[in-house]
Amino acid sequence: MKNIITISRQYGSGGREIGQKLAKKLGIPFYDHELIERAAEESGFAKAAFENAERKATNSLLYSIAMGMNAYGNQDLGFAHLSLDDRIYLAQSDVIRKVAQEGPCVIVGRCADYVLKDMPNVINVFIWADFEFRKKRAMLIDNLAANKVEDEVAKIDKRRANYYNYHASEKWGRAENYHLSLRSDFIGIDNSVDCIKSYVERA
Repeated sequence: MKNIITISRQYGSGGREIGQKLAKKLGIPFYDHELIERAAEESGFAKAAFENAERKATNSLLYSIAMGMNAYGNQDLGFAHLSLDDRIYLAQSDVIRKVAQEGPCVIVGRCADYVLKDMPNVINVFIWADFEFRKKRAMLIDNLAANKVEDEVAKIDKRRANYYNYHASEKWGRAENYHLSLRSDFIGIDNSVDCIKSYVERA
């Protein structure tokens, strides 16, 4: 059985719930917001800085310019001249590698599939769903207002894609980046968990 499962997901697809239930069934640790807390503790950066990093990535061009300003403006491209968000990404990536080395686990989001791309014992999963399903789930789970949910779902997906595309230098959601892709509204949340579990146990 492969040790590490990373889960990337569209907003509202249930990817986090699937990850939690999968970790419980496999009896292994689950990491999402826990990564932020540990990265903040180990790096000295404020927890809020990690939480805000992904939220800034609404416009891909402006985000890329903002992230690259310090590096391209200096001849010395060392760590000290990276943008704050780039340093936060590196600190978070370091924690992701550490928890992966500590043993089997499920990691949701945060470019974990890319960060761990050189590890042989990793399975990368992408969870997606129909837009209407995701809107309904967002209203139910996150209490989003009906008149705002469509824009919010689209905006959060865009942030995740821009954040991933910038830091990973790959395209978020592209099939070739993952070992397994599941449509959660079609197969269901619990069936998605069982499907991934079966895949992991046979890999």
